[in-house]
Amino acid sequence: MKNLKFEKFEGSVALVTIDCKDSRVNKVSSGLLAEISSLLDEMERDPDIKALVIASGKDDNFVVGADVDELNAMKTKEEVVTYITKAHEVLRRIERLRFPVVCAISGNCLGGGLELPLACHFRLAALDGARIGLPELHLGTVPAWGGSARLARRVGRDRAIDLILRAKTVSGPEALDIGLVTEVWPNTELKQRAVALAEELAAMPRLAVAAMLRCLVSSDEKTLAESLRDERAAVHATLASPDAREGMAAFLEKRKPVFG
Repeated sequence: MKNLKFEKFEGSVALVTIDCKDSRVNKVSSGLLAEISSLLDEMERDPDIKALVIASGKDDNFVVGADVDELNAMKTKEEVVTYITKAHEVLRRIERLRFPVVCAISGNCLGGGLELPLACHFRLAALDGARIGLPELHLGTVPAWGGSARLARRVGRDRAIDLILRAKTVSGPEALDIGLVTEVWPNTELKQRAVALAEELAAMPRLAVAAMLRCLVSSDEKTLAESLRDERAAVHATLASPDAREGMAAFLEKRKPVFG
């Protein structure tokens, strides 16, 4: 792969590092989207993967946004629509993976570069140097890949209006304060902490994690009755599972459970 590096560690944790070789910064190009899509195909077929970390291979940026040069070179509306549709598809697939996804944000994380982390289940940011935001209005346009909807769900409508309409960026600690990220770590520890969190998540019962992700990720789109129905289905699917038996036995025996 030209723009991605894939690694798999013991404990069923995968690490995807974004590192666009033909550019000083990571940009969301059609090529990067195609590589992510192909890698998602592989990971969805791999039963060993229980958690994923997405990080950057560049010190000063996570992803700076869409490839504006590529966008500007598009001659027809159909080309633009195809590009935007593919980005939506990739982000939705990440959001709906059966295993949790942890994103480690360092440096510039802007526009489409933030829409990617917003589709992940956990977001960790660097203590210093992170610039996080959706500044598309400076380009005369708007977030195109679900950024406004997902940002509003993470930080609330009014905060999202303030950030987007003023094209504001926030630091890692500021992002933590408003609930945009879940943890902030020194830059030298960020990726290590993201992997450690993924290892913690990978040690949880696989079936139960997948069931809860299905319930929680789509909860904003459903009525309370629909969400309760999905939760009941998750209970029925997991209560008699080997992981549930192991968890209950470990509780009774006062030991740490070992899930399959």
